[in-house]
Amino acid sequence: MSGRVEGKVAFITGAGRGQGRSHAVRLAEEGADIIAVDICENIETVTHYSLATDQDLQETVAQVEALGRRIVAVKADVRDLVGLQKAFDTGIEQLGHVDIVVANAGIITYGQSWELTAQQWQDIIDVNLTGVFNTAKVAIPSMIDAGRGGAILLTSSVCGLKGTQGTGHYVAAKHAIVGLMRTMANELGPHSIRVNTIHPTNVDTVMLKNPGAYAMFSPGEPEPTMDTAMPGLMSLDALPTPWVDPTDISNAVLFLGSDEARYVTGVTFPVDAGACVK
Repeated sequence: MSGRVEGKVAFITGAGRGQGRSHAVRLAEEGADIIAVDICENIETVTHYSLATDQDLQETVAQVEALGRRIVAVKADVRDLVGLQKAFDTGIEQLGHVDIVVANAGIITYGQSWELTAQQWQDIIDVNLTGVFNTAKVAIPSMIDAGRGGAILLTSSVCGLKGTQGTGHYVAAKHAIVGLMRTMANELGPHSIRVNTIHPTNVDTVMLKNPGAYAMFSPGEPEPTMDTAMPGLMSLDALPTPWVDPTDISNAVLFLGSDEARYVTGVTFPVDAGACVK
């Protein structure tokens, strides 16, 4: 089967690299054009890894164009509703409509709940929850007006279905996305717009492969590394893997965004190697 999203346009945040780039490329492989957004700069409280750059976003552009698809890439911060609306409108001006929204942009920091700084809490909530709301908000009126239906996919996490230590702010945001999704699924159903959440386990991206994550999975280790973290990583999932690949999540995005899932809405969709049954 090919061309599973032929003629559709996808609006993807956090598209500079990692899961966002993978989603853009996978959807383009199946015929979609892309509106790609990324902040392309760092956030001060995210200290264990760097965020995507302008060069990263341009690499996403190159990979999509190499597939013969159109892409409009704009630097924008999902926390900035006005700026995000301008980015979305720029894409609509060039590509005409949007059918699939992937609210993927997210960050992570670590700390026991009572030890998180106020700014750590605020940044996670602003990006991972408000940014998801903003992404849906800028796209929904256009989707309703177009009358084409569509799919809105909100990236949550296994942390949106259970609690995990050291990430209370992240867990809170990812749980909240589920409530937002369920409400929007009811609100948008009459417009044939489906809304679902996707819940990855650990994914092979920079967000996982960094000293902060290694320390989380090897507590007490004075010099945490991938090797010291590996037993903890392996213990998370029911299937024998320390992580899944970005394309595993992208395949779920493709399915839920395509007409194959035309009657799937209001669903929490794990791609978690069994993490939620552990």
